[in-house]
Amino acid sequence: MRRYFNDGSTDAPKLRVYLNLDNLADLRPDTVWPGLEGNERLARLRADGFDGVQVTSGEPPSASIMSFCGLDRINTPGEALPIATKHAKRGDQCLTVHVGWGIEDDDEVFRLVESILNASEKTRLPIFIETHRATITQDMWRTVQITKQFPEVLFNGDFSHFYCGQEMVYGGIEMKMNFMSPIFDRIGFMHGRIASPGHMQMPIDDATTRPVAASGVTDYFTDFRTIWTRAMRGFLDHAKAGDVLIFAPELLSGTYYYARMFPDAGGKLVEETDRYQQALLYQRIARECFAAARCLRGQ
Repeated sequence: MRRYFNDGSTDAPKLRVYLNLDNLADLRPDTVWPGLEGNERLARLRADGFDGVQVTSGEPPSASIMSFCGLDRINTPGEALPIATKHAKRGDQCLTVHVGWGIEDDDEVFRLVESILNASEKTRLPIFIETHRATITQDMWRTVQITKQFPEVLFNGDFSHFYCGQEMVYGGIEMKMNFMSPIFDRIGFMHGRIASPGHMQMPIDDATTRPVAASGVTDYFTDFRTIWTRAMRGFLDHAKAGDVLIFAPELLSGTYYYARMFPDAGGKLVEETDRYQQALLYQRIARECFAAARCLRGQ
């Protein structure tokens, strides 16, 4: 059984855009984000169009004020149930997880996945295994093998890790996207980040084009619109009434080697973009892609 996040309604499957709260950390000084905290921060996010937040540290908000979900890491099978129980008790709507370190053999990988599926079932908490470098899903081949062993598995699709880490355009991106069909068919959550073939996190201008100053010839922005639409189509193909796909921009600072840093006029290194302004553009892109996915299904 695939355990998507379900809001208990009779609505058709829907998209909700949350913000991963690490997106607000260490923003550049001229950010459009006003630097609010507490309930004022949540009110501003809601006014700016976000439906909820992904809590990355500290206490979550009251569910009556803002919807929220969580994230965590599971390194061994024995950690799965305690972590799932912790997040279920605090009220997370769902949970995304980094799993293992990517150096496990097949048996170890399968035991990890099985423990997560069992923990999800016992706690009734949807748990989505993130496609992420330095984890068991760091490459698309192994991730597809996981789907063969566990057809009910669901993923948090952060496709920047495949696009950059495996240089998807090298050798033909369409061929690789077709290979990823079993992954697209099992997306229950999405982290929003646009990569280029050589950089994990790249800027966009107005949600229609990549920046004129961007390096390289590959149109990575168009590629990501296609990837996200295919993943959303996969969700719609399998979701039922009340099921919700959360798309959460997760644009991280230069501290974690994601945002690119360049010297300003005074020689101080600053991030090339305002990541909150970028997240607002991502919100628009996600909704456009979901509408396109619906059209592809004739909805």
